[in-house]
Amino acid sequence: MSKTLSIAVHHLTRVEGHGNIEVDVENGRVLKCEWQVPEAPRFFEAMVRGRHYTEVARVTSRICGICSVGHTLASLKATEAALGIQVSEQTFKLRELLKHAENFDSHVLHVYFLAAPDLLGAPSVFPLVATHGPVVARALRLKRLGHEWGSLIGGRTTHPTRAVPGGFSAFPSVAELKALKERMLAAVPDLEETLKTVKALAPAIPAFDRPTEYMALHSKAGYALYDGEIQTVLPDGNKKTYAVADYKKCTNEYLPKVSTAKYTKNRLESYAAGALARFNNNHDQLQPAAKKVAADLGLKAICTNPYMNTVAQVVEIVHSFHESLALVDHFIKNGVKDEPLAKPTKFAQGAGAAEVPRGILFHEYEYDKNGLCLGGNCIIPTNQNHANIQKDFEALVPKLLKEDADEKKMELRLEMLVRAYDPCISCSTHFLDVKFVR
Repeated sequence: MSKTLSIAVHHLTRVEGHGNIEVDVENGRVLKCEWQVPEAPRFFEAMVRGRHYTEVARVTSRICGICSVGHTLASLKATEAALGIQVSEQTFKLRELLKHAENFDSHVLHVYFLAAPDLLGAPSVFPLVATHGPVVARALRLKRLGHEWGSLIGGRTTHPTRAVPGGFSAFPSVAELKALKERMLAAVPDLEETLKTVKALAPAIPAFDRPTEYMALHSKAGYALYDGEIQTVLPDGNKKTYAVADYKKCTNEYLPKVSTAKYTKNRLESYAAGALARFNNNHDQLQPAAKKVAADLGLKAICTNPYMNTVAQVVEIVHSFHESLALVDHFIKNGVKDEPLAKPTKFAQGAGAAEVPRGILFHEYEYDKNGLCLGGNCIIPTNQNHANIQKDFEALVPKLLKEDADEKKMELRLEMLVRAYDPCISCSTHFLDVKFVR
């Protein structure tokens, strides 16, 4: 059926930052179909120049208030790679525990407050306070747990202070970890009810498949969030790995006309990062409880429906919860030592990567002999997802036209698609070419 319609969403709500959706259809012909990012560049890479290596992570954690733990850890790993710093096993495990706290906290926020209103036909979470009060209260309890958990390990959840180059500046006590475990165990009923809620809402998740490439960290040691090598998987299961130091070989940034954020691509015309990409790469390494949740919610690898990223986040909530309980038990049993910071052994260039809630994150720095930063580069997950969102739009709009979707339905489906990626739009606007001065 031929139709004419125009969609102009300026700016999309329930996402971080400003993004626009523009679609123009004339007599059934798509004239324009664009995911636009109009935000001003933020130049964080320039801000770190001349900073001492002990300051850099404090600066770059400000790239994002939601993923500041991940930015801190990726920044620290890049600095430690450049300086030849080898952290202890205790530091590694504490950072894993901190990383799980961020994933748990952020995923709860997205699933309940940003995605669920769409599935319930609400414009935001606020009307749900009246209609679904106990559900909103449950979400707030879980959100508070994630915040307190991250604050205990990192000093604070937003822009953590304890994680520093070479280790930690302060440590949680065993008594504090025992109290955290009690709070986590007390949250089990809320987690169980969360799964029931998501399962009840799952039929409202749109059916849409667009095969693409999926990029994430991968490690033989387990479901990679804090550490690993880069891995991508295609819909046919073909996998390829890259060293973190070679991240530019698989991100391949370029400048689009409709965005102040760069696009990326690798083996296909675009790739996806995030919870679904991690699941598609690492599903076999999930905690048993998380595997069960995935099966109950109908999530199977390799899933090519981008709307299911929200379901993958639910699976990761359960995974991070159980992984963290095991880590907390480890520290309760073995104690937490007051370790000195590991020191630099060289001053050079290094890259680091970590998974943040929205996908794989890269930081890279070079330092002079005085430990001062000569330059940096950051490639943000949402930056990596912009091209994939655009390609999703280009496939989804014709599909909706064939279904004879009206303008209102098409607008909602496009908005839901973007929100499913849980984008951090302003974080991705790092429109800057960096040249290292030697």
